[in-house]
Amino acid sequence: MAPPFPLSHRNRRIDLLRGVAILLVLFHHFCIAYPLNHSWLGTLLTPDGVRAIARNGNYGVTLFFVISGFLITSNALARWGSLAALNVRSFYAFRIARILPCLLLLLAVVNSLALADLPIFATHCPGLPPLAGMLRANLAALTFSMNVFIAHHGWANYALGVLWSLSVEEVFYATFPLVALLLRRQSFIMAFWALIAVIGPFYRMAHQDDESGFLFAYFASFDGIAIGCMAAVLVSKWQLQHQLARILQPVVIIGMASLYLYRSIGGTNIWGVSTMALGTAILLIASVPHAEGRIISRVRLLRGVEWTGRLSYELYLFHLIVLGLLRTFLPASTVPNTGPMRVVLLAVFFIGSCGIASLIGHFFAEPLNRILRRTLNSPPQGESTRGLKLKRRI
Repeated sequence: MAPPFPLSHRNRRIDLLRGVAILLVLFHHFCIAYPLNHSWLGTLLTPDGVRAIARNGNYGVTLFFVISGFLITSNALARWGSLAALNVRSFYAFRIARILPCLLLLLAVVNSLALADLPIFATHCPGLPPLAGMLRANLAALTFSMNVFIAHHGWANYALGVLWSLSVEEVFYATFPLVALLLRRQSFIMAFWALIAVIGPFYRMAHQDDESGFLFAYFASFDGIAIGCMAAVLVSKWQLQHQLARILQPVVIIGMASLYLYRSIGGTNIWGVSTMALGTAILLIASVPHAEGRIISRVRLLRGVEWTGRLSYELYLFHLIVLGLLRTFLPASTVPNTGPMRVVLLAVFFIGSCGIASLIGHFFAEPLNRILRRTLNSPPQGESTRGLKLKRRI
């Protein structure tokens, strides 16, 4: 089975898609803090246009889920040839190395700002003292149950609320090797993921009276990841899938944009999340290289968006730190709702978030990722010695 693309290649079209997703999320969160309806941007796009773009940032997270499932499965196929041959130790080592450093750094920063008496970074749980609330939020973050925490306590911690989506992803990936090794046959694995994808809209349908249920719950979001996983397997088997996706790509983009702008996600989520996930999967399939391995991404005018896509994990985790500091020192009530000030603040927010994410990625996340991969994925001493002896015999 040929993997969708070699591990050494970076697919710029996927980075572009990730960049679009993270920019939608950032714009969504900024507009909650500083509405732009009457700013210069609002005049340019009309207030309804700004609201239509800003209100559905959660669909950006749906894009992330599908991309994540696609890349995790593609990388597994590239490393081990088949899902049944997946190395459990290596799989978890790669996840820990990528996820844990930035997560621990985020908790350290948020806790420090809370202890420095910046109220927006404190955890506000009714019935719990501040320190107990902070510890409870940290526990939810480290056990990947922040979505459950939000369901019980609401948005008790502003900066850690984004971890609901990381909780969904990591619970899904905790079972990924188990599903692959227990079911083994690719058809069984695909059937399992298809079942997860079918459950999603019906779960959301059953929880329409509860935002935390239809947006943030595990089974309300697992379907996007499962669809991404299935897309990676399909494109690894049949080149025809890639050709068909390329033909459908313009129609899919128009359809996804129309759905995004049509109504709030609160009114479209039941089948809208599934539709956005399927559309994203088609775009991912269309992004894979030709048979000879050449990456088919040549979008030069959107390099900035691609760059944000490469920083999407760091941007996602840390952008609310920047926004929280802006809200602390420049409350929305002090920023005029007319004129250019809020647009300027939007630019400051984007530039500041990207700058911090870039520094964290370059000097912290990437070096620790490499170190942890080598450390956690190194074979035991006895196993290494036996492997060396075997190589010598061969």
